[in-house]
Order: sequence, then C-alpha cells, then structure tokens
Amino acid sequence: MNFSSYILRRVVYALIVLVVIVTINFFIFRVMPGDPVRMIIDPKWTPEMKAALYEQYGLTKPLHEQFFIYLKSLLTLDLGLSFTSSRPVMDELLERLPNTVLLLGIALFIEILIGISIGIFAASKRGSSIESFVTGAGLFTHAVPTFFLQLVLLLIFGFVIPIFPIRGTMAAPPPVGGWAQFLDRVHHLILPVFSLVVINFGSWALYTRNAMVEALGQDYIITARAKGLTKKRVLRHHAFRSILPPIVTLIFLSLPSIISGAVVTETIFSWYGVGRYLLDATMKQDYPAAQGAFYFIALATIICNFVADIVYGLVDPRIRVGGGEGK
Repeated sequence: MNFSSYILRRVVYALIVLVVIVTINFFIFRVMPGDPVRMIIDPKWTPEMKAALYEQYGLTKPLHEQFFIYLKSLLTLDLGLSFTSSRPVMDELLERLPNTVLLLGIALFIEILIGISIGIFAASKRGSSIESFVTGAGLFTHAVPTFFLQLVLLLIFGFVIPIFPIRGTMAAPPPVGGWAQFLDRVHHLILPVFSLVVINFGSWALYTRNAMVEALGQDYIITARAKGLTKKRVLRHHAFRSILPPIVTLIFLSLPSIISGAVVTETIFSWYGVGRYLLDATMKQDYPAAQGAFYFIALATIICNFVADIVYGLVDPRIRVGGGEGK
C-alpha cells in the first residue's frame, strides 16, 4: 500500500469516527432524565415567556429537525448559547482553551523529556539497582490514581505546608504589573504540573527502557560496539534513533490528553479550563455547553490521532513500501 492510499484510508476512518461521536453526542443528552430548561426558568415567568425560551433553543421542533440543526451548527462551529450563561458556547470554550493547553501542554513536555531521559539511562544500566528503582517507581506512579495523588499533594502543599495556592489560575484580585502576573501564574501552575509529571513520567520511562533494551540486543548495535564506538554514541545515535518512530507516534497520540485529560486535574485544582467547563455543564444539564465541549474534545482527539498516523507514515518507511496497512 502506498502512502497516499494510507492517508486516504485514515481520512475515511476519521470521518466515520467523527460521525458516530457526533450522533451519540446529540442523542445522549436527549435521553438523560430531567428538563434542563426548567433550571433557568424563573417561577414568575408567564407561560408565553416559557414557551418563547423553548422556541429560542429549538426544543419545540421534532427530534429529526433538531438533529439537522445540530449538524449544521457543528459544521459552522456555531455551538449555540449556554443555558446557564446565555453566552455563545464557542466563546466560552475559546476563553478556557489557553489555560488548558498551558497547564497540560507544559506537563506533557516535561514528563516526556524526563521519562525518555530516565528510560534511556535505566536501559544503559541494565541489571543494576538503578534500573530496578526506575522500573519500580514507574510502575508505582503509573498505578496510583490521578485524583488521589493530586488530592494528597494539595493537602500537603496547600494546607499543611501552604507553599502553593489551592485553587484558580491567578490570584484574586490579580497582582499589578505584567511581571507580577506572570510570576503569579507560574506559582499557580507548579503544583498541578508537578502532579501530572509525577503520575505520567513512569509510562514514558518504562516504554523507553523496554524499547531501548530490545534495541541494544540487535545485531547492528553489537556491530557498532565492535567498531569501537563509545557507549554514549551507541545509545544516542544508534539505539535511540531506532526506537524514535514509535516514540514520535506516542507523543502525537498523547496530544489529545491536553484537552480530554483535563477534567480531573482542572476540577481538583479549580483550574479555569475546558475540562472543568465540561464537568460543570454536565452537572447543570447545560446541553449546548456540554455538547460543545464534548464535540471540541472529540474533534481535537480525532485530529491528533490523524496527525499521529501521518507522522508515523513519514518516519516509518514500511508504510510506503510495505504490502499491508501495518507495514
């Protein structure tokens, strides 16, 4: 299969997944119990005012008409008005998106950098106590529930030893001056970023260590050593380069977590981001807001997975010369 056919198939798969997610996203909120509009209706409103509100949100139309209106709005990125704030959902999402990308983007970069470095170092010390410690630490941190570790860190460094703020993205009221606001934002970032790095670095370290151990046993590595190359050069320029394609793929596959993995972290640290917005909208039965947030996350996930497939096809020549999809 050539590379263009590979891309075409990935585009088709992405569109199919998007259609399925969009359809489920519409119907799941229609089958949920309760009437969300009643939550924002003032008891003093007249029946005419209540009917006008239902008409405004299109809830008086047949279900199939609501579905086509919903599809049209998604194609134009018009996600409707929030029930609770009466503001455009897209505007509210775009307000929160930079905070989510900042928080989880920094955490992702640090955990990848630390995890891969530790994994390479552990593989170079195979059979030593250092390798055993890295393996054990990686398995332990990877197994600990995210919310549990974050709550413990919040309790220790937010209450017992109040070094870091316990909530928000910035102090209220914010400090005066650009430099002071920057330092305040960094101060609020440290604890949630640290918690994510501790939780996630282990999976990167273990994967890199296992891939490096397998690579170091290959014939070309033995040949490189026989030529008199230094251990550092063998590790960096031969073994690590051979495992780079799957690592690059994993990095791009991890990008959706910048948005989808934000719900727990942003809720615990009261971070003003997309994840907390999604949870609040779901709890309040704010259909337009929740649907918009789900669609936003699903679209980002599909795009990142598609980019990961393309990048993997570029870094792995077997995609272009192989005889099957996985080659």
